[in-house]
Parts: sequence; C-alpha cells; structure tokens
Amino acid sequence: MDHPNSDPTPPDFDPGAPVRSGIPEHGRVPKYYAVKARIGALIGALGEGESLPTERDLALRYEVSRETVRQALRELLLEGRLRRQGRGSVVAGPKLEQPLSLASYTEGVRRQNRRPGRNLIGLDRFPCPAALAADVGVRTGEPVWHLERVLLADDERVGLESTYVAVSRVPRLDVDFEPDSSFYSYLRDVVGVPFGDADERIETVLATPREALLIGTSPALPMLLLHRLSRDGSGQPLERVRTLFRGDRFSFTAHLGQRTEPGRA
Repeated sequence: MDHPNSDPTPPDFDPGAPVRSGIPEHGRVPKYYAVKARIGALIGALGEGESLPTERDLALRYEVSRETVRQALRELLLEGRLRRQGRGSVVAGPKLEQPLSLASYTEGVRRQNRRPGRNLIGLDRFPCPAALAADVGVRTGEPVWHLERVLLADDERVGLESTYVAVSRVPRLDVDFEPDSSFYSYLRDVVGVPFGDADERIETVLATPREALLIGTSPALPMLLLHRLSRDGSGQPLERVRTLFRGDRFSFTAHLGQRTEPGRA
C-alpha cells in the first residue's frame, strides 16, 4: 500500500531527475522555477541546435517578467541544456561522459562518436620546483616539461589541460610529439613507457579569467577540476595533470565493484 503522502510514480519517471521535480515540501514553487520547467519541456520538444524563442517572446508566452525568464535561462545554461549562440540560446547536445580511468581523453570522447582535438597553448621547459619534484620523480631543479592544451570535442572548446612530466622521461617531446594527439598514446607507443596506476581527485571550482578566456566561457560557469598523479608500470612517478572541464558539458562515470577483504570469501 502506498504511503498516504507519497506521490504515484509518473509514467515518464526519470530516476536521475530531482525528487518530485525539485518542488519543495511546502509546495511553494518559485516563479522562475515554474518557468524553467516549462522551458525545459519546450527544449525537450526541440532538436539539438534549434533556437529557443527570445527572452521577450518567452516572457509574453508565460506571462512573466523578462528577469524571471532570464533567471530560468541562466540555470538551464549552467546545467548544459542550452548554449549561447550569438545573442540567443540554442538547444545543447547531451553532456560528454568521461570515464574515471586510465583511458585518455581522446579515447573517452571517441567512444561517444565525437571528434576529439586539442589546441596547443604552450610547451615550456623549466627547473622543477620543490612542490612538484616528488610528483614527477625528479630532484628539485631538474628540468620538467609543462604542456598546456585546450581540449576540443567536435571543435567545441570544453576544457583546459596542464601536464607536467620530467624531461628525462620524454626528452624529445618538443620534437616528435604532435600537440593535437594523445599524450598517453605517445608515451606508450613512441617512448615505450606503460601506465601503471593513478590517483585522481575531483573538485568544483570557478575558472580564472585567463582560463575562462582560453576555454571560451564565463568565469561564473562552474568547472570540474581533476588532479591526477600517474605512475608507470613499475610504480615510479610519471606525470602530474591538472584538467579543467566545463561543468555544463561534462559528466564523469566510474565502474564500482565490491572489494573482497583478505581472508574473506
């Protein structure tokens, strides 16, 4: 028997959606949220890349102020359901799913039938500071590379990646590495360094003005920041990577399995 206060499961139930469509328990729905829900239904009826009506038209349609419409649109943009195009908004495609694994960015994007790419921002060589030395397996002052690239998916800028690696590991990085290709493939296939394992940490941040400019987004857009420390097949430190992903264009996936403790069946 259903609990007297429970809602029946709707026929279009989405287990990933907010409970009761995000309506607070007291039942008072902010006006902008009601408009957001109606615009969300409109987005569902449109195809990827199709234009949304103007703010003025939406305000007239839903009989609200343009500021109310603007607040609803801001949230839909942050959620990645819309994207800016010129002075208007168009329906965005689904978010890219990046696996939390040792697979490269290139492999993750290709799995979704998207075209990966990278634009080189800089490749610099400098003496390793003390704070970085242990992460890349060198002594303080030994030379390290810093490789910085903008990440692309179908020519859309979606992230910014900074890789630090010892020059002794890849002495010809500035000569025989193609900046728009996978660094992991280069290490494996050209240098002959296999990846072993990595530690990864994820947090949400706001981009700096420089980062926002390089990625082509607003500094107010939440970003997903990944820190990765990788080791080679023998367990030696290999690289340190700092990657910013647009929060409106990316989600992350991981496969979880039950861990068997020693001595237990």
